[in-house]
Amino acid sequence: MGFDDNKKTVGGDNSRVVKTNDEDHDGGERIERQMSESTETSLYATDHEEEDDETGSNKIQLGPQYTLKEQLEKDKDDESLRKWKEQLLGTVDLNNIGETLEPDVRFLSLSILSPGRPDIVLSIPEGGRPGGLWFTLKEGSPYNLKFSFQVSNNIVSGLKYSNTVWKTGVKVDSSKEMLGTYSPQPKPYTHMNAEETTPSGLFARGSYSARSKFLDDDNKCYLEINYTFDIRKDWATT
Repeated sequence: MGFDDNKKTVGGDNSRVVKTNDEDHDGGERIERQMSESTETSLYATDHEEEDDETGSNKIQLGPQYTLKEQLEKDKDDESLRKWKEQLLGTVDLNNIGETLEPDVRFLSLSILSPGRPDIVLSIPEGGRPGGLWFTLKEGSPYNLKFSFQVSNNIVSGLKYSNTVWKTGVKVDSSKEMLGTYSPQPKPYTHMNAEETTPSGLFARGSYSARSKFLDDDNKCYLEINYTFDIRKDWATT
């Protein structure tokens, strides 16, 4: 790396003014943006891109919504459609579904499963913000996430999970997984994500911040959790 001896640097913290010898004679000056400004822009650009994906700039326009009772009444003379709807709805109690268009999805718990050790069962916090450190993972360990949730009022279509992770303000991971389409029922559903492995090594260990979201095909968000977790050499003692 070299430096130009014909350049002088002046200015404060927010800008850098570079004068060449020729510019000293002319009284002119050239302003360069400070590197931190471009770095800050790049850090937040990916976050804005993620938000654009979730709000759906290229969102597919869906047809009109119907209550569950209205859906059952439609095409009731078509036997194949009737059987398909019965298969989809299962044992739903039609007397308790009401006339609500919007489905309601309530998440009950999140569990972290790793072979050879007890499950870490995390209660969903009020307001989606756990107080302090939420959990600790051991480096280089395989694990699965398991969700428990309940659906009521109407069918929720295309329920999906997204998760973004940062370390020291830099995004280090982003993932999405489709959970599926679910009809209302009193009994909670469970879904287990594909197995993942925590990173390992000196630079992998430390504290992370993360944001998890659960959205449907209409990008309606049923739960957002903002939390912190650690990756350490060993599991946290209980």
